[in-house]
Amino acid sequence: MASMLCAVLLCGLSACATKETTRPACPNPAEIAAGFTEPLATVRYLADDALEGRMSGSDGEHCAGEFIAARMASIGLRGAGEDGSYFQHVPLASTLQPHAPQGTGRNVVGLLEGSDPSLKHEIIVVGAHYDHLGWGAFSSLDNTRAVHNGADDNASGISAMLRVAALLAQGQRPARSVLFTAFTGEELGLLGSAYFVRSPTIPLRHARAMINMDMVGRLGDDELIVYGVGTAREWQALLQYQARAAGVRLAEHPEGYGFSDHTSFYAQGVPVLHLFTNVHADYHKATDDWQKIDAAGIDKVAAMVTGLARTLGDPAARLTFVPGEEKPARLSNDGTRAYLGTVPDFSPVPRGVLLSGVTPGSPGDRAGMRRGDVLIRLGGQDIRDLQGFTNALQAHRPGDEVDVGLLRQGQEITLRAVLGRRGG
Repeated sequence: MASMLCAVLLCGLSACATKETTRPACPNPAEIAAGFTEPLATVRYLADDALEGRMSGSDGEHCAGEFIAARMASIGLRGAGEDGSYFQHVPLASTLQPHAPQGTGRNVVGLLEGSDPSLKHEIIVVGAHYDHLGWGAFSSLDNTRAVHNGADDNASGISAMLRVAALLAQGQRPARSVLFTAFTGEELGLLGSAYFVRSPTIPLRHARAMINMDMVGRLGDDELIVYGVGTAREWQALLQYQARAAGVRLAEHPEGYGFSDHTSFYAQGVPVLHLFTNVHADYHKATDDWQKIDAAGIDKVAAMVTGLARTLGDPAARLTFVPGEEKPARLSNDGTRAYLGTVPDFSPVPRGVLLSGVTPGSPGDRAGMRRGDVLIRLGGQDIRDLQGFTNALQAHRPGDEVDVGLLRQGQEITLRAVLGRRGG
């Protein structure tokens, strides 16, 4: 398989596109991952220094995308990107995220077509992001400039996703189709997944579920954290059955909105799960390397997701979407931080922050904020992008009463909100 992957990479799955012909040759996966077996072989290649941290739009991201597309082809997935290719080009420049580079990145999309002619138009989405921080850039937690390989974040998720694809492709295919999507731009603000749900390469109106694997490489003897259990009534029973079969202990959380690509799908009314083996001392540092990955743990996660996908692909399977179960994921337990309860859409807008949702019962909800509003002002501070919103919110304390400026259907309005306490 390694030699076939190498041949596809050297030929270039997108070599016919003129915009790709100026790229330098990609590192040979057969050489980098020599002696490794899956799931670690994929992590070993994606997290090699030669790919320079897979920053969206970079040569390293390009080579990672070529590798993932080659693996999809070898497994038997058909291209479900633009014009039947495996790729969807994603604009990266964004006023919402001032750190985003110019140019484009690429989502990598492959489809395992369902076996039932009457149900194959319905899809289960299994996804993971493959971009990382390059040489450190804006969100590194290191103080030195160095390649950030992102072995756990998120070469591990891509490895698990491809393992699920390989397992499902063996034997009888599910009745429903399964769409495998490797997103770019997650580290820049969910740019790839947000673009995909706005401009899907295949219709998403029949998407039945989305399972996101982001940082699943450090399981060990710990529990697998699963967010989104509250987004469908049936999730808990399905999860517990498949977890027992895979030998995985779970820590379940209801919220559907969070800091990863499942958020883009939940905002569109799709039940979601986010699988996660927790943060660690190497998170967003140059020390997140392949040597620290738990390959056996990835296998367990992949086995559980394969069981879920097979079950969801059965004609009798149904998920009942539950809106409003989410509580925004917290970056800190600091109870002094002010909280508004808005969920950004991460789509580019001329100014401000587009909202994909507002948490029910939150200060923003009580003030009358809605999905689709564009937040342009908070407490007298103009907001041009997500960082501006963060700065404006950090200037206040819980209990402060503030004016909130919004654009709603092109009209500017002002609401009054009393800020809450994060985690309260």
